[in-house]
Amino acid sequence: MSDKINANKAPKPVGLYPHARKVGNLLFLSGVGPRTAGSDANDSGVPGLKLDHNGNFEEFDFEAQCRSVFDNVRAVLEASGSKWENLVDVTVFLVNMKRDFKTYNKVYAEYFKDAQPCRTTVEINSLPTPIAIELKCIATID
Repeated sequence: MSDKINANKAPKPVGLYPHARKVGNLLFLSGVGPRTAGSDANDSGVPGLKLDHNGNFEEFDFEAQCRSVFDNVRAVLEASGSKWENLVDVTVFLVNMKRDFKTYNKVYAEYFKDAQPCRTTVEINSLPTPIAIELKCIATID
């Protein structure tokens, strides 16, 4: 049996899935992106991103997206009864490894200085919304 969890302080999922599911003392987070809470797939709501009417980048701040995605993961963890220090595995999806990895690695080191879960970083072609990073996480619940 598993419990579905949705966090009010995280952006709405872009499909029919919960933010997280609790199974025993494990918490499995769905992919979490950098959109701001209250935004949905039809509303950019991405920090550091401004698109023109054709969908082309006018502004792009990858560091702002990193910070926002980490804050969104924290919001889902806390709404689920877990915490940042309970993360055990993080899979990171980047749409441009060459351009973004150095910045991501720097910001990651700030957020994960003490809590050091296992980590995998993968480059992918695209994500469902105009974001450059998404995290998939597993944590424990005390």
